[in-house]
Amino acid sequence: MKNVKLTIAYDGTNYSGWQFQINARTVQEEIQKALKIIMKKDIKINGSGRTDAGVHALEQVANFKADFTIPVDRIPVAMNGLLPPDIAIKKAEDVDMNFHARYSSKGKRYIYKIYNAKVRNPLYRNYSYFVNREIDINKIKEASKYFLGEHDFKAFMTKGSSIKTTVRTIYSINVYKRDDFIVIDYKGNGFLYNMVRIITGTLLDVNFGKINMEDLEDIIRLKDRNKAGHTAPAEGLYLAEVYY
Repeated sequence: MKNVKLTIAYDGTNYSGWQFQINARTVQEEIQKALKIIMKKDIKINGSGRTDAGVHALEQVANFKADFTIPVDRIPVAMNGLLPPDIAIKKAEDVDMNFHARYSSKGKRYIYKIYNAKVRNPLYRNYSYFVNREIDINKIKEASKYFLGEHDFKAFMTKGSSIKTTVRTIYSINVYKRDDFIVIDYKGNGFLYNMVRIITGTLLDVNFGKINMEDLEDIIRLKDRNKAGHTAPAEGLYLAEVYY
């Protein structure tokens, strides 16, 4: 029996998210279908976390346990020959049997891309949030400081989740401009459902004057989703790295 860690990249445009669903096409389903052909048995993989429909991954992580004879370092080549072109296995590693892609994770990094131009570019429509209004990057940077550290981020989570605690720690938020793109880079010990997208929407609402920057501290403290900003679209979000 081996425990295999997979590092995966995918374009989430044509999928209903990561997690397997009975009546929808998902990334997990496609990977498990490829593994079934290689391993000649049903294989269930554990992902580091869910990504929503339209969200992308530069380095999603999953693991599975199985008995097999193929060399672990040959698994990416074998799987990539079977997977659709919008999913790729970047690396496969033989890891300790106690490793679990989700429960062993120490933190994650997400990036959010905003295409800030006067006219939309159709080539970027599935990979960024198009905003044609002026964005003051220094204002975004200043507002982002309110979210650093440990807080109860209940106001920045889509309602309906059954998680035990909404307390998370954000280690850093870096904001930078590259050509017509504004990129917001988040690192933390974990993120709630839609947390990055809601914080991003809130930062933009501060930029647009819909939310006062001075009110961010109270919005966090009151834990009321209705007082936070809009949820930025899924297509601008990328799971960039999982830390162990």
